[in-house]
Amino acid sequence: MTLQGTSLIGWATVTGSRGEIRAINPATGAPLDPVYHGGSEAEVARACELAETAFGVYRETTLEARAAFLESVADEIEAIGDELIERAMAETGLPRARLEGERGRTCGQLRLFASVVRAGEWLDLRLDPALPERQPLPRADLRQRHIPLGPVAVFGASNFPLAFSVAGGDTASALAAGCPVIVKAHSAHPGTSELVGRAVQRAVEKSRLPEGVFSLLFGSGREVGQALVADPRIQAVGFTGSRAGGTALMRTAQSRPQPIPVYAEMSSINPVFLLPEALQARGAQLAEGFVASLNMGAGQFCTNPGLVIGVKGAELAAFVEAAGSAVKQSAGQTMLTPGIHSAYEQGVDRLASNGKVREAARGQVGETAHACQAGLFVTTAQDFLTEAELQEEVFGATSLVIECADVSEMQRVAAQLEGQLTATLQMDDGDLDAAKQLLPILERKAGRILANGWPTGVEVCHAMVHGGPFPATSDARTTSVGSAAIFRFLRPVCYQALPQGLLPEPLRDGNPWGVTRLVDGKREA
Repeated sequence: MTLQGTSLIGWATVTGSRGEIRAINPATGAPLDPVYHGGSEAEVARACELAETAFGVYRETTLEARAAFLESVADEIEAIGDELIERAMAETGLPRARLEGERGRTCGQLRLFASVVRAGEWLDLRLDPALPERQPLPRADLRQRHIPLGPVAVFGASNFPLAFSVAGGDTASALAAGCPVIVKAHSAHPGTSELVGRAVQRAVEKSRLPEGVFSLLFGSGREVGQALVADPRIQAVGFTGSRAGGTALMRTAQSRPQPIPVYAEMSSINPVFLLPEALQARGAQLAEGFVASLNMGAGQFCTNPGLVIGVKGAELAAFVEAAGSAVKQSAGQTMLTPGIHSAYEQGVDRLASNGKVREAARGQVGETAHACQAGLFVTTAQDFLTEAELQEEVFGATSLVIECADVSEMQRVAAQLEGQLTATLQMDDGDLDAAKQLLPILERKAGRILANGWPTGVEVCHAMVHGGPFPATSDARTTSVGSAAIFRFLRPVCYQALPQGLLPEPLRDGNPWGVTRLVDGKREA
C-alpha cells in the first residue's frame, strides 16, 4: 500500500493544513516519507459529528455483529503483512521479533474482546421483579443494563506503535463497548498509524457499519488533541503517555461544561523489593533477571523496574556488584524517538548530578543516533525519603537501588511511594512474615503485585490489571489491559416499570439473548 500522508475521517481521506509531521528513523536520524500535516478544528469537528451520528446505530448492534467486526479488524491488520512490520521498524527502531509479537498481541486482544462481547456478561443484566404486595411498601419492577458512553477519543502511545496505538487496547475495548472511536495518531509513527487506520476503515466498511465508527486524525502539536477532548460529543478519553500530557488532557476534560472521564496511563517506577532471605539465597540470579528486565526494549516499558529496595549489607552489595557488571555489558539500544532519547539523558543526568546518589554502573555507548546507555545508581533510604525528585520516572534502562537499614525502613519507603502500575516481591519461604507486612501497603500503591517475577510483560487476559493510583493512572478503579477494560466505556441504566415492548431486548422476560442475568439476586443462565 502506498502511504498517502492523510487523516481518515469516516470514509474520507483528508490532507491536513497545519504543521508538518514527519517520522524520523531513530537509528539513523533520517526523515521518512511521506509528510503528514496536522488537522484543523473543522476536521476534528467533522470526525466528532460523524461519530455522534454513528453512535445511535453502532451502540445497538447485535453482540454477534460487533464481535465479528472486531475480528474483521484483526484480520485486516494481519492482511497488511510484512509492510506493516517494516514500516514500524523504520519508525521506531524496534526489532522485527518485538514488532511481530506486538502485532500478535494487538490482534489477540481484538479477538479477546470479540469473545467478551459475544458472552454478554459485560452488560451486567440485573432484574428485580415487582413485588406489589410487599409491606410496608410495594416494589416496582426494576431492570438494569450497561450501555456505552458515546464517542471516545484515543491517543496513540509512543512506545507501543501497535498494541497501544490506533487499534490497540483502548480502541478495542471502546469499540467492544459500543463506542465509536476517534484516534489521535502519535506523531512518532504516522506511517504505521495510517496503515492500521486503513485496516480499521476497511473493516468498518466490510461490516456495513456507519462511517463514523472510526476516524484517524494527525496533529503536530496539542491543538488537535485538546480540541478533540473539548468537543462536547466526546464522552471519554483513553491516553498512554507522559504525566504532563495526561494531566493536561484531564484539565481540559474537567473544564468542559460537561466533564468527562480521562483514562490516562502516565508514570510508574515499579518498585522491586528484595527481601532478605531471597537476596541471601539467590542474589546473583536476581541480579541477572533484574538487568534482563531493565534492558528489555531499552527500558521503554511502562512496567520497567526503575526502583530496587533492599536491606543494606553484604548481600545487597553483592547484588549491586553483579547487576552493575551486567549493566556494563549491556549494549546501547536504539530508543524510540529523538525526544524520548533526550528526555532519558536528562533523567540520567539528574540522578548523576544529585550529591546523594552514587553511580554503580553505566552500560555501553550505542552506535546508533539515539541509543540508550543503561545505568544503575544507588542511594540510601533516608535520602530517598527526603528527596522527592528521586521518585521521578526515568523512561529507559536506568534504575535506582535503595539501601534500607532494615525491613521496617523498607516498609517506610513503600509507604511513601507514589501510585504504581506494579510492585514486585522477591521472596523465599523465610520472607513470608516480611511480605505480609508489606502487602497491605503495596495494595494501596499498585495495580498489580508480583512474587518472584519481573514486571515487564503484561498478559492480555481476564484477570490482568494494568492500572494503579495516581500518577500511574488517572483512575485507580480501572485497567487498560484485559477484558475488564471494557467497563471504562460503559455506564449503568436502570429501567423502572417499563412495558415489555419498551424494554431493551436483553432485559425482556424469557432472556431472549440467552445471556447470564442476575434475577432477584440469583444467577440465571
